[in-house]
Amino acid sequence: MARSQFRMFRSAIAGVEAVAANSSQSFARHTHEQFGIGLVSSGAQKSLSGRGMVEAGTGDIITVNPNEVHDGTPIGEGRSWRILYFDPDVIAAKVSDITEGRRSAVEIPHPVLQDRSVAAHFEAAFALVTSAGEERLQHEEALFELIARVVVETASTDWRAVPKAIRTAQEMIDCDPTAAISLSDLACASGLSRFQVLRGFAKSIGMTPHAYLVQSRIHLARRLIARGAPLAEAAFASGFADQSHMTRVFVKKYGVSPRTYSDAVA
Repeated sequence: MARSQFRMFRSAIAGVEAVAANSSQSFARHTHEQFGIGLVSSGAQKSLSGRGMVEAGTGDIITVNPNEVHDGTPIGEGRSWRILYFDPDVIAAKVSDITEGRRSAVEIPHPVLQDRSVAAHFEAAFALVTSAGEERLQHEEALFELIARVVVETASTDWRAVPKAIRTAQEMIDCDPTAAISLSDLACASGLSRFQVLRGFAKSIGMTPHAYLVQSRIHLARRLIARGAPLAEAAFASGFADQSHMTRVFVKKYGVSPRTYSDAVA
């Protein structure tokens, strides 16, 4: 294993940096100005953080607070990890939204978390932050879920469903599924916070706003294809980035390709 290999990705989100590392190096005590939330991909390490001496292994979530003094030493030959660094104002804004203004100044309480669901949220957030796509709604959802689980562990999970408000958000997507809708747009229309929209929508509708938006787009694409629209035209008209994106979603949902479907209904 090389002593130290780091890769910084181009981030799709302002105020968030994405880094992947593969290293057998021991790092002296140091600090970051940002919050860090990462995932150990392989190997293990031990570190002295401002919250005590800890060990983290494959699949564990690792965290660091701004200006927290910490170090890192591999256990065995080395370890690899990916990490997202958040500007403090990014975390503060999302925590304020999640807690409905009750909190903004926060500190991540645990330097290591062993939770598969949190790891899954990290995987989604990292993939989206490092993607070149323009799915703003999906970016927001992934980051909100990750920050809610890691940073705001004491926040209430009793998000009361407000059916009328959620219906308003749903109708906004239904009205034009090709529109570039954000959580802020849905929150403004429904009178809820962005996090209330996210959790309330999932509870009431059975999926997140982004998943519902993609479903609405693929339904529109199917209808256009059934009417004889060329595949590329159907992809564009239903709000997908390109035909290949539409095809991936179509196959996942319907089990056949758009071409097969088109041939079947022609």
